[in-house]
Amino acid sequence: MAAPQLGQITVERLQSHSSLTLLDDIDKLRSQGISHYVHLPQLIVCGDQSSGKSSVLEALSGIPFPAKDNLCTRFATEVILRRNADASASVAIVPGSSRTEEEAAKLLSFRRTLHALDAFPALVDETKDLMGVGDSSKAFSADVLRIEISGPTQPQLTIVDLPGLIHSENKLQSAADIQIVQDMVYGYMANRRSIILAVVSAKNDYANQIVLKLARQVDPRGQRTMGIITKPDTLSSGSESEMAFVNLAQNMDVEFRLGWHVLKNRSYETREFSLEARDDSEKQFFDQGIWKALPRELLGISTLRERLSRILVDQITSELPALLQDIEENISACQATLAKLGPARASLDSQRLFLLQISQEFQAISKAALDGIYEHAFFGEPRSPDGYSKRLRAVVQNLNLEFAAIMRLQGQHRRISSELSSTANSAGGRETISRKDFITEIQELLDITRGRELPGMFNPLIVGDLFYEQSQPWRKLASQHIKTVWDATRGFIILLLSHLSEESTAGAFLMTHIESLLTERLRMANLKLDEILKPYERGHPITYNHYFTETIQRVKQKRYEEEIARNLRKFYGLTEGTFHTTSVKSVQLPNLLTALTQRSEPNMDRYACSEILDCMEAYYKVALKLTVDNVAIQAVENCLLSGINDVISPSSIMQMDKELVYRIAGESQQNQGLRLKMQRKLKILQAGLEVCGVYMKGKCEIAPHCMQVTLN
Repeated sequence: MAAPQLGQITVERLQSHSSLTLLDDIDKLRSQGISHYVHLPQLIVCGDQSSGKSSVLEALSGIPFPAKDNLCTRFATEVILRRNADASASVAIVPGSSRTEEEAAKLLSFRRTLHALDAFPALVDETKDLMGVGDSSKAFSADVLRIEISGPTQPQLTIVDLPGLIHSENKLQSAADIQIVQDMVYGYMANRRSIILAVVSAKNDYANQIVLKLARQVDPRGQRTMGIITKPDTLSSGSESEMAFVNLAQNMDVEFRLGWHVLKNRSYETREFSLEARDDSEKQFFDQGIWKALPRELLGISTLRERLSRILVDQITSELPALLQDIEENISACQATLAKLGPARASLDSQRLFLLQISQEFQAISKAALDGIYEHAFFGEPRSPDGYSKRLRAVVQNLNLEFAAIMRLQGQHRRISSELSSTANSAGGRETISRKDFITEIQELLDITRGRELPGMFNPLIVGDLFYEQSQPWRKLASQHIKTVWDATRGFIILLLSHLSEESTAGAFLMTHIESLLTERLRMANLKLDEILKPYERGHPITYNHYFTETIQRVKQKRYEEEIARNLRKFYGLTEGTFHTTSVKSVQLPNLLTALTQRSEPNMDRYACSEILDCMEAYYKVALKLTVDNVAIQAVENCLLSGINDVISPSSIMQMDKELVYRIAGESQQNQGLRLKMQRKLKILQAGLEVCGVYMKGKCEIAPHCMQVTLN
């Protein structure tokens, strides 16, 4: 076999002249290295083990892949074909993600340059040993063999040959190997910009070949898949199997939008044939038997090259808007990372300046959060968990409302019910006591605390004793609320710092400067809570709020009305349900007055206890409202939130000693390397954006016929 020279495969054999402008644009992106960051359209050759994938790739690219029937491909091979004034070829290895640093460094150091492609098979054998997948190996490799071929007549294309999908275990292939290969192939196929060349061997029933199943999973509608039938010469002429594959080739069974194609590649026996001899042999085969009845565009390598050219142009055209969007999103992410990293800062002045810039942005955004003005991009989507957490004023407002509701529902040590008997099973685990039983307890307390009061009167300090007991849950509920607001405030600051700086700077800021300030604010809020609750935990009740007397009057008025209603029902002999519908009959007025003024509680001490309970409940309601407001205003607002935008202020930055400035703003080697990486990435992405923008504006025109894809 004559050794093919670099650049021997002409661009016209793989793509038409009219599509060059579009493919040139994509090649510009690829030459910039943008494929490291976004997926570019490419052809991937995949199929079951021994289906003839490598032969298809060889016929397309002109690269003589090793032909050994007893050893199948055990790694992915990327063939990068690029047009360049100088002809060259190089081979490298891209380590898999599971490699150790030492193994990865060894593989990355491997790079060979070729001057003639006939040396390629021997070079592939060398790379197999490096990857650990030699003849005796039982493993498949996640490493990638990368072949770059440049020349003045080379096409601009990326073709990937993938390991064959395995059906069952054997001595050389374990269950783990099967899964490794399937995951690798699936990853390539799932890329929506990959054109899947699903290779099916005519030696086996196509219904049992795994590649078709995977193709349907990643491309259910068959929009970007072309089927390729290999080894048709192994079918018996006139057999049912031959007819089945002929129907398949005509897209009559497994349908793909891109149709099917049939190739007769070199066998192991004809492996020494030149590419020209291979093409002649293929043409002779398709000129006889049942195959000569098929349309010529479905047969042979020459028409496949033309079809792939049109398909690739169509794929690029349809994907270009999405590709442009991916580039823009990557640029935004890259710029955000660079903004967090800030400028390079080796000196103390540059580090302090960096912190000053952060402090200014921190003050502006945190003040907006306190004011409830959420226009800055930092606040993001309000319905997302982080978006809501960033809206600090909304979070605190809702927490205060929740606190007020909890205090109303759970603030009482015991819930006082109008029921006749008490129960310990109540909502929130609180004990419920009937008013009657509570009055009995008060009477016992009245007896043991009696002073110089006349019968029916009481010591007002009893009201305070009952109130202190009833308001016992307040401290716990208020402390929990303060801690919850503090946690929300701290979480907001962490999110803001993460937005303004990268992880190490944000973490250092939090640990060395902010955490202590926030802890002090929590301490001050709890001290303020002590001050707020002190009057309600000791001393005697004090209030001059008219709501207190109004509440007592309303309670007494309601009880008086209920007492009169009971007396009237008793006087007229009525049941409770018929009182509102009974007409008044003639009665003796003195008798009616006597009945209405009859006291239902002749025991003066018990009546006094009822008065005590009324006073305690009225005072409880007044104190509850005041306590809720004081906790929200004095503890939460004044101690936790007020001035939170000054936690990081320019003045505090200027007062930091140089050691603290360095601890916060000093750069690690990792961050320095990341900045350089992001800067290179941004430059490449921006160049790609410019190329895509030129095409999207219509500066690059593609001949209309190139946009048509033949469907078979």
